[in-house]
Amino acid sequence: MSAPKLQLLAADFFERPVKLRLPFRFGMVTLTEAPQVFVRARIKLADGREGEGVAAEMLAPKWFDKSPALSNEDNFDQLRRSLALARARMISAGTDTPFALSAAVDGPHHEACATLGLNGLIASFGLALIDRAIIDALGRLANVSVFALVRDNRLGLDATTAHDLAGFEFDRLLAGLKPAPTIQARHTVGLVDALTRAETEGKRLDDGLPESLEEVIATYGHRYFKLKVAGAIEDDVHRLADIASVLDRAAEKYFVTLDGNEQYRDIGQVTELWRRICDVKRLLRLRSSVLFVEQPITRDHALSESVLALSDQMPIEIDESDDDVRVFPRARMLGYRGISTKSCKGFYRALINRARIAQWNAEEPGRYFMSAEDLTTQAGVAVQQDLALATLIGATHVERNGHHYVDGMTAPPAEQDAFLARHPELYHRAANGRPRLTIRGGAIELGSLETPGLGVGPWPDFDAMQKSPLPRPLPQAGEGVSLAQPRA
Repeated sequence: MSAPKLQLLAADFFERPVKLRLPFRFGMVTLTEAPQVFVRARIKLADGREGEGVAAEMLAPKWFDKSPALSNEDNFDQLRRSLALARARMISAGTDTPFALSAAVDGPHHEACATLGLNGLIASFGLALIDRAIIDALGRLANVSVFALVRDNRLGLDATTAHDLAGFEFDRLLAGLKPAPTIQARHTVGLVDALTRAETEGKRLDDGLPESLEEVIATYGHRYFKLKVAGAIEDDVHRLADIASVLDRAAEKYFVTLDGNEQYRDIGQVTELWRRICDVKRLLRLRSSVLFVEQPITRDHALSESVLALSDQMPIEIDESDDDVRVFPRARMLGYRGISTKSCKGFYRALINRARIAQWNAEEPGRYFMSAEDLTTQAGVAVQQDLALATLIGATHVERNGHHYVDGMTAPPAEQDAFLARHPELYHRAANGRPRLTIRGGAIELGSLETPGLGVGPWPDFDAMQKSPLPRPLPQAGEGVSLAQPRA
C-alpha cells in the first residue's frame, strides 16, 4: 500500500506541571518536578481532508544536556526551542509522505540546532514530537492504528537517512512487526531510592503507593529491573550488593540491566567495575541476571575508543550518544552491541535501527539488540505512545517508572475518565480517584493501544493546559550554554 502524502499546517505547544511524589536521582540531578509538553498538530492530506494529532513528553532536565552550568529552566528552554525550530521547518517542507517530510527536515534541523548550541539529543526531541503528532493525526484520519500504518508502510519508511541500509527490504520487515498482548515493566532503582521499608521509617508518605524497592516488588510483581550506578566503583558495588539482598529473596528468576548514565570516564573504569562485580560473592545471582549495560561512558568519550573487550563478555549499548540516526553503525564498529529506543529520540530512528538489528543479526546471529527505555513517561498520551513504539520494535520489557514517581494521571477529571474508559486494562482508578498504570505480575496489558492513531484514543483537555512559554534569549558565549557535538 502506498504512503499518503500530507503537509503540516500548524502545531501548537501546551504544558502541564508534573510534581513527583518521590525524588529521583539519576546521574548528576535529583528530580522533583518538571513540565510535560503536549503537541497538537494539524495536517492536510493530498485529497484535501484535514485532521489533528497529539504527542506528549516530559521536559526532563539534565539528560539531554548535562552541563552543570545550565539550570533546569535553561534545559526546558532548550527543548522548547528545538520544538519551535522543528515546527517551522516541517511546515515549510511542503507536501510529502510522513517519513519523507521528516527525512527532509532531519539534517537541516540538526544543523540549525547546532548553530544555536543545542546538541543532537535536543534537536531529536523537537522533531520526534512533531513526527509523532503527525503520525497520530494520519492514523485518526485513516481510522487505523499505528500498527497498521507501520505494517503496510503507510508512513513511507525507506533508507533515505540511513545509506547503510540501501537495498534493505523495509516492507518485508515492517509487515512482520506486530504488537504483543503484554509487555514486562522494568523498574528503575534510582541512586537515592529506598530499598527496604525500614529505610523509609520517619519519612513515609503513606499515600497508598510503594515507597521502597521491596514494596514495589510486592505491589507490582516485577521481574525486570534497571539499576543506576554512579561512577564510583566501590560505592556502586556496595549499592548493588544491597539491591541484590532484596532481589535475591525472589524464588523465580529475575533480570537486571545496569545504567551507567555516562558516569564513567572510559572503558577501563567500566571493565574494572565489572571485574569487581564478578569478584563479590553477594553479587553472584545478580551478576548472572545482567542482560546488558546501558551507556556507562561520558558522551564525549563513548565513541572514541573500542569497548569490544568488555562487550564480548557483557553487552554494552549506546544511549545518550545516540543523537543522530547515523550513530548506531559507528557504535557497532567500536564494539557496542545494542542501542536504546526512546520516543524522545524519534519514532523513525527506532524503526531504522530495528532494520539494522535485523540485517546485522542475519550476519552474526543473536549479537545485536535494542532495548526500550524511558522512565519519565506519564499516564495518558506519552506512556501510550511509548508503549506502542516499544512493542512495535519487538521489546519484551520496557523501562517504566512514571507511575512510581508520580501519583497517577495529572489531568482534569473528565480527561482522566475518558482515558480510563477507553483503556480499562491499561489503567485502574486508585483510591484517590486518579487513574494509575496497571501492572500485574510485572506485566502491562497493551490491547487497547489498537486504536486509530498512535495509541492514544481520547483527546487531551488542551483548554486546561497552559500555552508553552516562548524560550528565553539564549545565553551569550561564556555564560554556560553547552556546545553541540558535531553530527556523527
